[in-house]
Amino acid sequence: MPNFLDVVSNLAFLVVAALGLIALHSASFADSKERWPYVLFFIALATTAFGSAWYHFAPDDARLFWDRLPINICFAALLSAVIAERISFRAGLVALPPLFATGAGTVWYWLWSEMRGAGNVLPYFAFQLYVLLAILLMMHLFPPRYRRGEDLYRVVMLYGAALAAELLDRHIFSLWQIVSGHTLKHLLAALAAYQVVRMLRLRRLI
Repeated sequence: MPNFLDVVSNLAFLVVAALGLIALHSASFADSKERWPYVLFFIALATTAFGSAWYHFAPDDARLFWDRLPINICFAALLSAVIAERISFRAGLVALPPLFATGAGTVWYWLWSEMRGAGNVLPYFAFQLYVLLAILLMMHLFPPRYRRGEDLYRVVMLYGAALAAELLDRHIFSLWQIVSGHTLKHLLAALAAYQVVRMLRLRRLI
């Protein structure tokens, strides 16, 4: 199988997504509707597993679209959840559709630009950076309504490490000639998502 480890490492996303959906049944929520951004997050994470595996099996731009699209939907859903918990429940749910559209729109724009020979991926990554910075800012400015909110710091740090592994892809592969930086990125990103599962399992209303 081509890109074997890049393909099978996506199982980590699928496992974390399943654990997350299970955790939502017993997680503490002030309003049951607060679950919906997390439901979308874990469904998008599971879709990432399939989209990324499909892309790495036979890489091309059309398949890469289905790899990148659910990733940005995960980001949109997580930011919506944090807004709901840190600012207001209503604000979080109202923000979800435009965040979804913006995250998806950056992927559509990348594909459109790729078809015209430009391949502008900057808005795609800018959206992710915006989400991570917005989460950190809200954690600093707004008090939590739930315990375990500090787990989000680990989410941000681990995803940052995943991006670093991606940048060092070839260098990491040259060290062992087995695992590439991209495979490591999958595992670190899945571990980042698992911190959300852990947070939901352990948190309680303050």
